[in-house]
Amino acid sequence: MNPDVPPANPAAPSAAPASPPAPGGRHQDLEIKDAQLIFDAVWKGLLADFARSELRFPKEIILLGGAPGAGKGTNTRFILRARDLTCEPLVVSSLLDTAEARRIKDAGGMVGDREVIDILLRHLLKPMYRDGVILDGFPRTTVQVECLKLLVDQIQKLRREFYDTPLGIHFRQTTVHIMVLFVDEATSIERQLQRGQEVRLHNEEVRRTGMGMLLEERVTDYDRELAQRRYRVFKEQTWDALQSLKEIFHYHFINAQGPVREVENNILNELQYQSTLELDPRTHDRLRSIPVASEIIVHARQELVKRLDAYELEQGELLGRVVTFIEKKIMPIVKRHAISGVASVNTEDPLLDDQKAMAMLIDVFSERGYHLVLDLHRIEVPEKFDPATGQITCRVKKVYRLQIRFHGSEIRRG
Repeated sequence: MNPDVPPANPAAPSAAPASPPAPGGRHQDLEIKDAQLIFDAVWKGLLADFARSELRFPKEIILLGGAPGAGKGTNTRFILRARDLTCEPLVVSSLLDTAEARRIKDAGGMVGDREVIDILLRHLLKPMYRDGVILDGFPRTTVQVECLKLLVDQIQKLRREFYDTPLGIHFRQTTVHIMVLFVDEATSIERQLQRGQEVRLHNEEVRRTGMGMLLEERVTDYDRELAQRRYRVFKEQTWDALQSLKEIFHYHFINAQGPVREVENNILNELQYQSTLELDPRTHDRLRSIPVASEIIVHARQELVKRLDAYELEQGELLGRVVTFIEKKIMPIVKRHAISGVASVNTEDPLLDDQKAMAMLIDVFSERGYHLVLDLHRIEVPEKFDPATGQITCRVKKVYRLQIRFHGSEIRRG
């Protein structure tokens, strides 16, 4: 076993509850015991059907929960793009599409935990989900929460088991995100009923014309009382279940009351890349000495201003020559490329032989809003030939190649 492998991951707690039991602690203890029994039975079934080396779960699991009508379906595609995931989301309610499950769901209830856990874990093992997956509608109960903890614990055990083997790359550190889209009760009910009306109109048109696909009609989307009950089931069960994971996994609360664009911005802010969360700890330590771009640019503007003012005060004559060089020899070419936003200039001007002048040139372009890349090319040019010896004497010609990039002009076509 590699000594660098952590004994456990902070995001992979054991099955013990994260906080002391609530006043109904005995009931919670029973649920935890039930979860252990359920998970053990499901895990035993997996081991019977798969070798341990084939128990490869996703690198990233995004648990997408939310109130009915909060926009989980609307925002799932956006979340997939934000996380560069190409697989379809796992919608737990769709996985349990049996007659009995549908009857329970239509009444506003939920399907049994044993069925949910068994079907879900088997889907998570599919190769398409190796890089990451969105789980829509899981977990919804205390038992499912405890089973999730047990699953992550088993994933970490597998990781430690295979860490120093050729299969180690298939057992990477799993990152779990809890993402909750929230709307208040009034908004939830109105959105459910509005969705029901839109689905009904759509299906009537499909039946009338024979064109298009019929959409699922949910009983709760047509009855205000059932819609209200569905929201309250979410608040009493799912909401509490998700909140219990807040201190354990990476938790994201998304205000979904506003328009779609506003909600998308809220999601982007929450899902920004964080290397400390996503990289293996050893990989992160290896890269630690290289500063991230966001750190080195914090004071870049202030430092640029200081340098330019220092040039003017201490080396004004040289700065003047640099500015004149830019005005006379570079800007005419840049202006001719105003449409494309990219200009290339080759020059042999000896001014750039001075390292300080070169630094000034870069800083002046930066301050003016351009991005300058400067390369020096040395070219040997034959100068003299000795017929007696056949020796060729060359001089070195220095050519400075500048590429200036900036925001070009937008041209409307058509």
